[in-house]
Amino acid sequence: MKIKTTAVALAIGVSWLATGAMAQTIGIAMPTKSSARWIDDGNNMVRQFEEAGYETDLQYAEDDIPNQLAQVENMITKGVDVLVIAAIDGTTLSNALANAAASDIRVIAYDRLIRDTPDVDYYATFDNFSVGVMQASSLVAGLEERFPDQTPWNVELFGGSPDDNNAYFFYDGAMSILQPLIDEGRIAIVSGQAGMDTVGTLRWDGSAAQARMDNLLSSAYTDAQVHGVLSPYDGISIGILSSLKGVGYGSGDLPMPIVTGQDAEVQSVKSIVAGEQYATVFKDTRELARVTVGMVDAMLKGGEPEINDTETYDNGVKVVPSFLLEPVPVDGANWSEVLVDSGYYTAEQIQ
Repeated sequence: MKIKTTAVALAIGVSWLATGAMAQTIGIAMPTKSSARWIDDGNNMVRQFEEAGYETDLQYAEDDIPNQLAQVENMITKGVDVLVIAAIDGTTLSNALANAAASDIRVIAYDRLIRDTPDVDYYATFDNFSVGVMQASSLVAGLEERFPDQTPWNVELFGGSPDDNNAYFFYDGAMSILQPLIDEGRIAIVSGQAGMDTVGTLRWDGSAAQARMDNLLSSAYTDAQVHGVLSPYDGISIGILSSLKGVGYGSGDLPMPIVTGQDAEVQSVKSIVAGEQYATVFKDTRELARVTVGMVDAMLKGGEPEINDTETYDNGVKVVPSFLLEPVPVDGANWSEVLVDSGYYTAEQIQ
């Protein structure tokens, strides 16, 4: 009887050790595969989490809000240890995250702030106001280079998705540069369209941006020339450029307007090399993944994640402790140094 009891105790001990040795699981909820950058984000996080000894559950919602909610709720039910969420709509997750908190599952908002909930622990992102400043600065630099004798420059404004908190930071950062030039008469918004409620592009949709640019050209530019377009994202930029090329810009006596962007997606980098899109802003997803993995690792080991901002990101309920990475402007002069020399892309990918 004593031997049997000892055997049972040993079996329980082995079972406990096996359970204790099981890797903790990180649930990763990404918005869509329609943008190359989100694919890169997901791949980088999976690789770095697995290198750190964690298992991952990576899900893409294809910009469908109910789908992302269902994915997050399923991860909670399965008992992931931490949720990393790049929200499609940062205002729709409150109930799901309350369930996560009830199950002691910590939450990191990834690149997009999750709003209207106390149940988000940290935020990993880039300095989004600086992204807008860089976009507007490159726009002005391009206008000065391509249209040095033009007064005023005719510019149109595009914003990101109104349900993405970052879009407002991008827009506000850009307008901190552009509004003084508008007030001075150096920039004219010929259509008169400004403000995120007017110029926002739902879901960052390039086809919607192309349709709006088509409308702007037909309604406001029958007797005027576009000199520049503020675009907050490369996918939107491609749509804008398609519209512009469709009416002859970039050929004959119609030089291509200065068009900005963000994310340094391959198609846009190729466009920059070809002299069409003027610039983009590079956000190194490898570094964002590294910061996020570090946050998770610190939390699960009982430590405090590294943060560098405790003031900027108020989600409507609380200020979310954040780590902000620095973006990098990219144009025709430095794209190879920034993107190829760093190993983010190969030269062959840009050819």
